[in-house]
Amino acid sequence: MTNQSCQEQFVLLGFSDRPQLEQTLFVFVLIFYLVTLVGNTIIILVSRLDPCLRTPMYFFLTNLSFLDLCFTTSSVPQLLFNLGGPDKTISYTGCAIQLFMFLGLGGTECVLLAVMAYDRFAAICEPLRYSIVMRPRLCWKLVSVTWGVGLLNSLAMSPVTMRPPRCGNCEGKHFLCEMPALIKIACVDSVGVETTAFILSVMIVLAPLALTLVSYSCIAMAVLHVKSATGRRKAFSTCGSHLTVVSLFYGNIICMYMQPGNNSSRDPGKFLTLFYNLVTPRLNPVIYTLRNKDVKGALRRLVSRKEGDGDSSCLLLLLNRNK
Repeated sequence: MTNQSCQEQFVLLGFSDRPQLEQTLFVFVLIFYLVTLVGNTIIILVSRLDPCLRTPMYFFLTNLSFLDLCFTTSSVPQLLFNLGGPDKTISYTGCAIQLFMFLGLGGTECVLLAVMAYDRFAAICEPLRYSIVMRPRLCWKLVSVTWGVGLLNSLAMSPVTMRPPRCGNCEGKHFLCEMPALIKIACVDSVGVETTAFILSVMIVLAPLALTLVSYSCIAMAVLHVKSATGRRKAFSTCGSHLTVVSLFYGNIICMYMQPGNNSSRDPGKFLTLFYNLVTPRLNPVIYTLRNKDVKGALRRLVSRKEGDGDSSCLLLLLNRNK
């Protein structure tokens, strides 16, 4: 193969050295992908259709679910194609698009989780001013910033990752066009690319994580001053779902991108990426529905379709929030 052939296609080896594992993974990935689509779609529909959930918290949750839908769809169909047959190729254009979406959506989620942490900070630490602080116009601006940051991350990193020559080595030991895997097969010195990637990782990953931790530190101090056990329990319940999602997301990100470069494309890295692409987006709807009384109540109201009961339930819910 010549270097020019890499301009036409890449070969994603993935788990091709384990054919039996590929068959099992195909079934596993397909089931999780379908459940992810259904779960996140339900979250979006419930948050938009139920008047009780038209609050900043569920506005951001709707964006998170839409983000997860886009994120899994950007990589899982190609993964299923590769697992389902001997053809492991992906076109150069398809690889570039997949990398662009992977970097953009990943960066967007980092910032969005920090925004959601700030929303919880405003709700618990400034309850009387919450409706003023988190006004709809500000919520739209914050969401626009999150998507804008993800777009800038893609525009900065995608060309840098795709540009280095591969000298005919177009076989990536991964199942998707991920940045570490593409950098690894470059036939030139990649120190500059790795340095740029590290700086952007600090900005995109660690900066939002720091803001999230600061928000929850303030929340913890505020909760400790609450004398009522019921009030403390309600505050922890409000933040518990988001903290669980943050822990899963950043735990995988740190393990994937802050390990030695030589290990980035080996089996542990591939399984971590699989978990990050498939399991985490699937767990988000479960976490936010099983741990959230508001969402479960909204689901019951939509299923029962009793408008009168729904309106009275909303009124009682709003009264309880204001206590």
